[in-house]
Amino acid sequence: MSRPGPISAKPLSILLSDVFTDAYAKQGFAARELVTRWTEIAGERIAAYCEPLKMQWPRPVEGQPQEPATLVLRVEGPMALEIQHSSDVILERVNRFFGWHAVGRLTIRQAPLSRRSRPVRPRPPDAKTVAREAANLAAVEDDDLRAALARLGASIKRN
Repeated sequence: MSRPGPISAKPLSILLSDVFTDAYAKQGFAARELVTRWTEIAGERIAAYCEPLKMQWPRPVEGQPQEPATLVLRVEGPMALEIQHSSDVILERVNRFFGWHAVGRLTIRQAPLSRRSRPVRPRPPDAKTVAREAANLAAVEDDDLRAALARLGASIKRN
C-alpha cells in the first residue's frame, strides 16, 4: 500500500492573486498595492477620508513619451476641499511609491467610502486614578473643574 504524498496547502491570497490583479488592471491600476496599501502611501489622516477609485492612462502617441496618469479618488463630501488642497502632497507620495512620475493629476469624485472603520471610543479612566489626581488638585476651588481636570490628568497619564 502506498502512502499519500504531502499535502501542500496554498494561501488563499496566492490562489486569488490573478483574479485580483485582473480586477485592478481593469480599473487602470498597474499595481494593486496602491489600493491595498493606501493608508501607508497617503498617510492615515488623508486615507481616512479618501480612497483610490481608478487610474486613467492617456492613450500613448507613437514616438512621444508616455503621459502621466490621472488618479481618481473617492472622497467623502465635506472633505473634498481639504483633499483638493492636499493634492500636491498626495501626488508626491503616490509618485514616490511608484518610483517614477506615474501620476500627474488627481480627480475627485464625491461619494461615501466603500470601507468605513468605526472610530474606537476610549474607555474612561478608572476611579482610583481619577481620585489620586483629584487629591493633587486640592488648590482648585471649583468642584466641577477639579473633577474635569482629574479625569483629564488620568486620561493623559494612561496614554
